[in-house]
Amino acid sequence: MGKSIGVITKKKRGRPVTTGKGMLIGVRLLDEPLAVLDGWIAKQNETGLTRPEAIRRLVELGLKAKGK
Repeated sequence: MGKSIGVITKKKRGRPVTTGKGMLIGVRLLDEPLAVLDGWIAKQNETGLTRPEAIRRLVELGLKAKGK
């Protein structure tokens, strides 16, 4: 008898599955606004605060202030 044939699994190609919910909005910042953002993050005294999370918070703060 011949050798048994094992199951061959193909690697999937293409874009990875997204895990987040909501719309992705890509933003480019010049050096000066990016430095201001990084400064704001440093002042928050919160370990692990990322740029994307900081931008989400700042947008929320801006929208709340604009609505008043």
